[in-house]
Amino acid sequence: MVRGAAGNRATASPRRDLDEAKAPLRAFLKAKGLHESKVRDLVVDTFLATDEHLDLAAILERVKRKNSAVGFATVYRTMRLLEEAGLAQSRDFGGATTLYEPCHGRAHHDHLVCERCNQITEFVNDNIERLQEKVAKDHGFELRRHRLELFGLCARCRKAGS
Repeated sequence: MVRGAAGNRATASPRRDLDEAKAPLRAFLKAKGLHESKVRDLVVDTFLATDEHLDLAAILERVKRKNSAVGFATVYRTMRLLEEAGLAQSRDFGGATTLYEPCHGRAHHDHLVCERCNQITEFVNDNIERLQEKVAKDHGFELRRHRLELFGLCARCRKAGS
């Protein structure tokens, strides 16, 4: 299931960008004593080539277009490794499945989630970011990271419902 799309990423060379994005994964795998594998690389390449929020089934479907022998367990394990290596982030937007989004080379952003059609809209708002930092500071809290997900109805669903 594909739900939403991210902003555009400017890329000079997709292959170089992909190799660059995979460098932390290679270091992570080496530190864990894991070897590289062509099947894992296929899952990684397929996932990192998208700007969308994807569940495991959607990732598997895309991978199977290139290698029909790849199974769900391989995709699941690979996504867990990508998450541990900091290249993927799992998201629970209140649906039945966990969605994954690539992290490498992407600026921080927040999400608007339509509760009817499941559209995910990414946004950045400097005022919200400053307010969050102020709230943390006012409470003596050292803010290291955050997630902001706003749930409601998108304009299309609101219009369809009226």
